[in-house]
Amino acid sequence: METKILSTDEKDINEAGKIIRNGGLVAFPTETVYGLGASALDAFAAKKIYAAKGRPSDNPLIVHICDKNQIEKIAAEIPPSAKTVIDKFMPGPITVILKKKPCIPDDVTAGLDTAAIRFPSHETAQRLIRAAGVPIAAPSANLSGKPSPTKAKHVINDMTGRIDAVIDGGSCAVGVESTIIDFTGEKPVILRPGGVTYEDLKNAGIEAEIDKNILRSIAADEAPKCPGMKYKHYAPNAEVTVVEGEITAVRRKIKELLKGVNGKIAGVMTMDGADYDNAVILSVGSGNKEYAQNLFAALREFDELGAEVVFAEFCDDGGYGLAVKNRLYKAAAQRVIHVGGNE
Repeated sequence: METKILSTDEKDINEAGKIIRNGGLVAFPTETVYGLGASALDAFAAKKIYAAKGRPSDNPLIVHICDKNQIEKIAAEIPPSAKTVIDKFMPGPITVILKKKPCIPDDVTAGLDTAAIRFPSHETAQRLIRAAGVPIAAPSANLSGKPSPTKAKHVINDMTGRIDAVIDGGSCAVGVESTIIDFTGEKPVILRPGGVTYEDLKNAGIEAEIDKNILRSIAADEAPKCPGMKYKHYAPNAEVTVVEGEITAVRRKIKELLKGVNGKIAGVMTMDGADYDNAVILSVGSGNKEYAQNLFAALREFDELGAEVVFAEFCDDGGYGLAVKNRLYKAAAQRVIHVGGNE
């Protein structure tokens, strides 16, 4: 399959919309990460997404819309708390899980009776959905298990020959996938942290629980209610270890760990550009919002630089920190070292 590289001009967006309508696959930018889109009303097209990514078929897809009124056509019911979130945070980096209507095929929702619905704020994403004339089902546009793509070149590296087209819309502003909140139970539950934080939701009057699986992987016999809960995710080729705690102790521990890498090419993902000897160093910024923006690109760059082991600094889980922590823990397959200030 030839994969076309498209721009964001009107002609190319219209071409991409036609590909979607005809059952094809198009990767496109959003404010979070690049998505791999197909018609959310076409079961066969949804199956193509799973095949292109090598994605397990029990991992549900997110339905992307370009108008809040479309939610009523997809969702069987919208609880008051969900309406508050929709009104306050959409369009934006948030996904709501609601009971679905039959128009969304089971192949999109992995057999669940719920649909994950998102209204992206990215102009190109909205234009594509309008051009397609249908809601677009889309996970991240990477090979399953690899770091999510935040630039078109990441998609091209993973997906050339597997999909019909990639729209190059530059870098993604948020850098991690949307917050997912489930409204189908007695109380709203955050299933995945992202660009809308727990604190943001609380300030909007939403008292949500944080799912216990956010910092671990669910069991093999459990069905994931949203993407990213069950399988290895975000992992580069290198073995990643997160070193978490007070920053001085974190850096002391990483320097100790670097002495034991036995000739392997080592990388360090650092906040504030700390210096380490005998390591490839990539800075992810000065706070967790910048960490989120740069995390996936850094993991991919370590692969390009040939790193075999990577140590990631982490020292705060407030605000965007929970989203960063969630992705780091999964990228590291739960290899986490906790250090204290006296170590």
